[in-house]
Parts: sequence; structure tokens; C-alpha cells
Amino acid sequence: MSVKPSTIERTIHVENLARVEGEGALYIKAVGDEITDVQLNIFEPPRFYEAFLRGRGYREVPDITARICGICPVAYQMSSCHALEQAHGVTVGEPLRTLRRLLYCGEWIESHVLHMFMLHLPDFLGYESVVTMAADHKDVVAKALALKKAGNDIVNFIGGREVHPINVRVGGFYRLPSQAKAKALRETLLKNREFAVETIRFMAGLDFPDFEQNYEFVAMKHPNEYPYCEGRIVSSSGINIPVEAFLNEFEEIHVKHSTALHGRLKDGRTYLVGPLARVNLNFDQLPDSVKEIAKEIGFEVPCRNNFKSIIARALETLFAVDHAIEILEKYDDTPAPYIQIADKAGIGHGCSEAPRGILYHRYEVDAAGLIKNAVITPPTAQNQPQIEDDLRHFFPSVMEKPEEEATLRCEQLIRNYDPCISCSTHFLKLKVDRTT
Repeated sequence: MSVKPSTIERTIHVENLARVEGEGALYIKAVGDEITDVQLNIFEPPRFYEAFLRGRGYREVPDITARICGICPVAYQMSSCHALEQAHGVTVGEPLRTLRRLLYCGEWIESHVLHMFMLHLPDFLGYESVVTMAADHKDVVAKALALKKAGNDIVNFIGGREVHPINVRVGGFYRLPSQAKAKALRETLLKNREFAVETIRFMAGLDFPDFEQNYEFVAMKHPNEYPYCEGRIVSSSGINIPVEAFLNEFEEIHVKHSTALHGRLKDGRTYLVGPLARVNLNFDQLPDSVKEIAKEIGFEVPCRNNFKSIIARALETLFAVDHAIEILEKYDDTPAPYIQIADKAGIGHGCSEAPRGILYHRYEVDAAGLIKNAVITPPTAQNQPQIEDDLRHFFPSVMEKPEEEATLRCEQLIRNYDPCISCSTHFLKLKVDRTT
């Protein structure tokens, strides 16, 4: 009589999880039908930005922090500028405030389009990459690249170059570009606007897994506009705090399996930041043109299926295109490009909405203008525990599928978040232990 083994282990390895930014691995352990362990193992070396900012002049900070990410450098510059301006007791008013929003429009467009078409859409359509997808959808990919370039052109226009802008400074900008360039850029956006509308309808027609979570959505909220750089931090459960109270409600902790800190609420709960959180919490601030299309495609808030975050990104892309067109129509290159700031000691907090969610900065500056202490909390670090929680609830629904398909579905769930692991410290390995 043979004895059936009491345990059977199965392991899935993914040597190269593509279409994310950074390096890491995923480990899932299942005992029977129960998921006993989920670890988003981030092993990209820590980058120590908070440490080597100490002792640097505060005017250097926007250029240094922009190097944290090549996809969302504007967010790092804006959060740092707002924090340092608060530390010095100054507020940047119009028209520079609006030009900062224009710069943010460019970053959202190029980042959202990159994620939707090049990184995430292949999952939904069954392609290995955008290269293989382009063979069957050449026209769509070409239009997406043109729209992405329009976003890059905005960043180049006001930021001085497409990647790691060099025209941003505490207090404003070093110079303002000409009205002639603004007119040409507006025409480019008008030519690409229809594709931004088509994108919303296209994304709404994708096949989405039936997966909802009771997320704690967290985003910025402004009383009069869709949030970029200013406002309060709010949540779906009622948190409503000024930016300077961020550390009273949120914290980062060390976990053994990651070189990146994990963000959570002080009571230990996970939370979600990013496009879906922003749209859910700020739908009332979207323009009517965007709301009408959302109604047309049947997108209702609150939406609790993060696979549909690709629709939220499409809605935000159209918002950013229209907002940029509006700003460029009224563009004036005659005002002073920045306000003067006198050195003084102080503590300042800044938060802005990176494409992937809220990005918090805190700086302490001494009387000589040198940074004494810095805290930077990127959106992917805040989302990492929520990704693990999503996987813990999602994996049972695919556990019995062939290993290749189950692995792909988990990768797709991770890509819902458009994780930027380089910011928080792509993934390279997925390991699943199954014990029955």
C-alpha cells in the first residue's frame, strides 16, 4: 500500500517581470486554499536621498530630488519647492502657480500614456510587450506615442528639458519661454485631443477581472480645482488634514523582505493612492467634458476595482490635455519668472499628486540655508502594503489556473499600480510555494 505524501510544493519563477520601473521579486506561499504569506521583495539598493540632502543648500534640492525618478521628476520638484517655500514663509501666486500646474499636466500626460499603452495594455490584450502589440495595433501605438510626446513637449517647454527638468527653482522658474512656443504647443495638444477621448472609450471596453476591495482611498483635495500641488489630504473614511499633519496620520515601517519602507496608517491599515483614489475623491472637480465621457462609458464612483485604474488614468489624461490647452491659451511670458526668497531657518511640508499618487516631502532648514533633515515618502512605498493585500485576496481566484496564466494575472495586478520601485528604494522573480 502506497502512502500519499502529506505535502506537495509547487514553485513558480518569473525571471524577468517586465513593464515596471525598478528591481524586485514576489513571493507567495499557499497552504491548501489558504494564502499564508505574500512578500513584495524589493531588493533594489536603497538610494539614500534623504541622507545626502543633509548639508546641501536648499536651492539645490529641486534639481537633486528630480533625479529620484525619470518618469515623475516634476512631482519631486513640486513637492520639494512647496515644502521649502513653506519653510521660508512664502507662497508663490499667479501666474507662476498656474504654470506649475501646466508643468504637472505634461508629466501626467507622458506618464499616464506610457503606463496605459506601453506597460499595461499588453496585459489586457494578451501580448508579451508593446512591440508585439504594435504589429496588430500599429495605428493605436503610433497615436499613443504622439500623445506621450505632447506631454514631454509640455515638460520641455516650461521645465527646460523632457527628463529631469532644469528650469524649476524654489520660488518659481529661472525663465519663462516665449509666447510663440506656447502657441505652437497648444496646436499640438489640440491635434492630439481626440485620441485622448478615444483612449477613454477604448480602455472602458477592456475585459476587467471581477475583483473589488474595500480600499481606503487617500488623495489631495482642493476646494476649487482637481488637485496637483495644493490642497488638503483626505481619505474615503473621513481623514481631512493639512499637509503638515501628514506624519500624524501616516507612517513608514521597515520590513525584512524589502529595501523600501512600507507606508501605512498609524492604526496599521493599508491604503491606496494614485489615479483611482484621486478620481474617486475628486470626481466633483473634474470638468464637465470629462464627467460626460465618464457617464457615457458607465464609469461610476466610487470604483473599487483597481484593474479599472487604467480608465481613471485615461480620464485624468483628457483632463490634463484640456487643462494644458486652457492654460496655454492665456499664456503670458512677461511676468517675473520667480519671487525672491531670503534665507531663514524653518520647517516646511509639501505634498503633490505624482502620477502614481501623493508624494510627501518635509525639510528642516537652518539659518544658513542648509538642509538639516529631509523626509521623502513616495507613492509606491505607500502602495506596497496594499499591493500585497490585493495579492492575498486575488490569488485564490487564479490559484487553480495553469501556472503561466496565474503568474500573468498576478503580474497584471501589480502593474495596476504602475509601481516605480526606483522611487521607493522591475520586479524580476515571482515565487509561489503551494503546500496542500
